[in-house]
Amino acid sequence: MKLATYKDGSRDGQLVVVSRDLSTAHYATGIAQTLQQVLDDWNFLSPQLQDLSHTLNQGKARHAFPFDPAMCMAPLPRAYQWLDGSVYLNHARLVRQARGAELPESYLKEPMMYQGGSDDLSGPQDPIVAVSEAHGIDFEAEIAVVTSDVPMGVDANQALDAVRLLMLVNDVSLRHLIPDELAKGFGFVQSKPATAFSPVAVTPDELGEAWTHGRLNLSLQTAWNERTVGLCDTGPEMQFHFGELIAHAAKTRRLRAGTILGSGTVSNQGSGQGAQMSWPKGYHCIAEKRAMDMIQDGQVHTDFMKFGDTVHIEMKGKDGQSIFGAIHQEVRQANAV
Repeated sequence: MKLATYKDGSRDGQLVVVSRDLSTAHYATGIAQTLQQVLDDWNFLSPQLQDLSHTLNQGKARHAFPFDPAMCMAPLPRAYQWLDGSVYLNHARLVRQARGAELPESYLKEPMMYQGGSDDLSGPQDPIVAVSEAHGIDFEAEIAVVTSDVPMGVDANQALDAVRLLMLVNDVSLRHLIPDELAKGFGFVQSKPATAFSPVAVTPDELGEAWTHGRLNLSLQTAWNERTVGLCDTGPEMQFHFGELIAHAAKTRRLRAGTILGSGTVSNQGSGQGAQMSWPKGYHCIAEKRAMDMIQDGQVHTDFMKFGDTVHIEMKGKDGQSIFGAIHQEVRQANAV
C-alpha cells in the first residue's frame, strides 16, 4: 500500500491512503490520524489500511478524492530519528579522487552514518530555504526506509523484517559549511538543513521483485532546473543493504518505530581513466559533478544551487509509472519565504 500525510494545519498532518497509480486518495479517518500511530501499532492497524488500499485500487472507495502531491507533508513530518548512511562507494571515491585522496579501507567493511535533524522534515514541494548562496546549496537524491521497533544487536538479515516503508529523499547539504563543522570532530549541524521526502511512503510488497535482499533495484531520476542530470541504478552498487544499515545503527542501542534510515547519495561508477573518464548515468548531487569536473579538466566548472533553482527527484517502475511521486523543490532565500 501507499501512504501519505496531508496538510491539515497541525504539525503531524492527516494520514491518507493513496492508490497504486497515485491518482486517488482516501483519508484514513477511523483507522489512524497519523502515520506514527500506524507504525506504533502496525500489526493491528496496517491490515485495516491494507483493506482500504485494496478498495481504493479497485475504484470502489466511496469517499475517494483526487490525490494532490502539493497537499503533502513529509510522510513522517517529524520522526523520532533520522539516520543517513553513505553506502554508494562511488560517491566517496569520486570526492576523494578529485582531491587526490584514497578511499579508506574501513569504508568497505562498515557503513558510514550520521544522525540528522528529524524534528522538522520537509514535504515534497516545500522550498529549500537557505540563508545565503555562499553556503554552497546542494541536493542529494537518496532512498530511505522507515522501521518498526528494532532490538539492540539485531542481525543484519533479521533487521530487514523491520522495514515497514520506503521513500525518496532529498538530503540537502550546505557544502561550504561542512569542512569547518567536520574539522571540529563532532559532526553536521548547521550544514544540514531540513531534509525533504517523497509525497508517498510505500510498503515493500508494492515494489515486487525490485525489492530484493534489502536493495531497491530501479533507476533514480534527478533533474536540476528541469534538465536531467542523474539516472543511476539504486541496487547493484549499494555496498551495504538496508538490513546492514539498520543493524549498524542498532549495534549498541534499540531503534524505535518510526526511525528513518537513508542510503546516502545514489551513485554509479564511470568508465575510462583520467581526463577520459565519463559518467553516462550522471550524478545525484552537485558535489559529485564538481569532482567529475576536477578529474576531467583539473578545475571546477559547476556552481552550487542559486535562489530560484529547482530540483526534481523521482523513481519510476518497469511500467513507467511513478512509484513514490516526485520531490520537486525550489531554492528560496530565508527572508523571502
